[in-house]
Amino acid sequence: METLLKLTRRKVETLQVIHRNETSGRGVPLHVVASQMHISAPSALGHLTQLEGLGLVSRYRGKTRISEKGRETLVEYQRHHRIAEGLFSRLGLPPETVCAAAKEVDLAISHETIERVCAAEGHPTVCLHGDPIPPCPQRKGG
Repeated sequence: METLLKLTRRKVETLQVIHRNETSGRGVPLHVVASQMHISAPSALGHLTQLEGLGLVSRYRGKTRISEKGRETLVEYQRHHRIAEGLFSRLGLPPETVCAAAKEVDLAISHETIERVCAAEGHPTVCLHGDPIPPCPQRKGG
């Protein structure tokens, strides 16, 4: 099963918090993750433990770092979300609602489906907000 399909919205948010706060050579303390997610430290630890089990983060001496697989998963999530936003926009949803609509489905769409949507849309390179859409794995470098 694809890693993204195993994640919840809160797990993605946890990865994003770690990615935003990690610095070169330094992991993110549990209290920072909990504070930024507005949850208790035990709840944050539960998310981190599950992400570690999936190989998306590693923990050492109370600090959490995102793994290469975790980074790839976040890029994959961005791709799914931004392509879904574009699809909903072209279907006529108002711009102020497309992000929320994309969040309803972005974690449930398989790679194969997202690649078919992307191809049907002409392989867009930016989302409606102007953010880059990561290229599909088959199109990287060309």
